[in-house]
Amino acid sequence: MAVGDVETAAPLLPPPASALADEPSAGPPPDDRLGIGYLIFFTLGAGFLLPWNAFITAVDYFDFLYPGAPVDRVFSISYMVSALLPLLVIVLFFPKSSAPIRINTGLTLFTLTLVLVPAMDLIYVKGRAGLYGAFDVTVAATALCGVADALVQGGVIGFAGELPERYIQAVVAGTAASGVLVSALRVFTKALYPQDANGLRQSAILYFVAGIVLMVICIVCYNVADRLPVVIYYKNMKKRAQKAEVGGGMTGPAWRSTLWSIVGTVKWYGIGVALIYAVTLSIFPGYITEDVHSEALGDWYPIILITAYNVFDLVGKALPAVYLLQNGSAAIAGSFARLLFYPLFYGCLHGPSFFRTEIPVTVLTCLLGLTNGYLTSVLMILAPKAVPIHHSETAGIVIVLFLVVGLVIGSIVAWFWVI
Repeated sequence: MAVGDVETAAPLLPPPASALADEPSAGPPPDDRLGIGYLIFFTLGAGFLLPWNAFITAVDYFDFLYPGAPVDRVFSISYMVSALLPLLVIVLFFPKSSAPIRINTGLTLFTLTLVLVPAMDLIYVKGRAGLYGAFDVTVAATALCGVADALVQGGVIGFAGELPERYIQAVVAGTAASGVLVSALRVFTKALYPQDANGLRQSAILYFVAGIVLMVICIVCYNVADRLPVVIYYKNMKKRAQKAEVGGGMTGPAWRSTLWSIVGTVKWYGIGVALIYAVTLSIFPGYITEDVHSEALGDWYPIILITAYNVFDLVGKALPAVYLLQNGSAAIAGSFARLLFYPLFYGCLHGPSFFRTEIPVTVLTCLLGLTNGYLTSVLMILAPKAVPIHHSETAGIVIVLFLVVGLVIGSIVAWFWVI
């Protein structure tokens, strides 16, 4: 039964779920009053991707500061690879880890790295080009953001995986909203500030300040979420399921056996997600920002394309709230069908003259975003529901691990200029 279909109400913020873990969950699940729960998970989804979007959107300024350095590709490899190891540790040692500690640590780390880069610019760099020591620090900051992403994204997706479908959809839609927010800021700053060194610097600082503000909001939201009635209800359901199956918990060989069973159940969902992001990241943003050009639109062209991608990614991730494809096999097949984007985008560079114009490139970019958003949302919603509720959190984290593997593969493929 969907949360919105029930009438039972409860106080908006009762004691935390941990304080009520031994109480039975009787009757239907409580209503998400005023949509507070949905909004919180939407905000958390936006939060854990905004730091990455801030770094990659400020790439014009970093290109000015560090001429000759392949900034966007270095950032991608640094960020994605540094997220892999923490996720592996979380998956393998899940019973001994605390989700609240992981998520709060990750959000704090995000905040510190977002403060570090503009602070270093104000104190040391001061808009001067060629200080490659600062570039090394900036790359290290992206790596720390990757670690924070593993801690937060794995935890939040796992957290939402224990709840009804709409909450994972909220998280996934939030990730797309962060891209739209940063694109809107990019359009605003390009229109407002001159595109010289000082204008690019002011724009970059604005992106990081927006990220810092959202991180503070996310810290508050996450620590409120644990007190929501709907969260308490499903956490209690999880506790009862755990006790019924294993008498309170698993460690060692028993846990590893269960883990492999979970991986086996969700592996095709994970492969689909990994393929989606391998294809997307090998094309976007590198191909969009560096390979295609427009005499009519000039340097607005890549900004328009990135904004179009982000808007359609958000549309795709919002669509499951209206219609959710329940056939996982069809969604997985769709992720493989996206390989067709390679010859299509290749044709926009080397094909007939019509395909090398703005309209085909823009249409393909919109379709890239739409399919990325919808198929990601469907697969990430279905995967945690394929296992019992007390394993839903682990299934969600496993899917995030597949997602990051796809991002790493896409970053490496983009590095070698496949298209």
